[in-house]
Amino acid sequence: MTGNDDVELPDLAHEDAAPNAPALLQEEGPNDADVKRTATDLEAVFDVPVTVSAVLGKSGMEVSQLLKLGKGTIVELDRKVGEAIDIYVNNRLVARGEVVLVEDRLGVTMTEIIKAGQS
Repeated sequence: MTGNDDVELPDLAHEDAAPNAPALLQEEGPNDADVKRTATDLEAVFDVPVTVSAVLGKSGMEVSQLLKLGKGTIVELDRKVGEAIDIYVNNRLVARGEVVLVEDRLGVTMTEIIKAGQS
């Protein structure tokens, strides 16, 4: 987030906060509805490592079939071409997206954010 500290963040203490959310998010503090929140408010968590996975599809096979796989083998997945892929953060489904080509590399663009309990 270098050079762009003007990102507005949603109010986490709002009444539609998750019912099981930590008390920190549900506390009623002074009326700070007029206070603008920016990315610098989250500076404490910028260095927390997370694992991001983009799942193109899944396939099941026996170990004997797995051992026979070699270079160039095609494995059929349970998804069709163009179908949305699942994006996981720390093994939790958080979004769906599409595979894109960025210069000479593959990337993922998020097209749908998954809210808790919506998966």
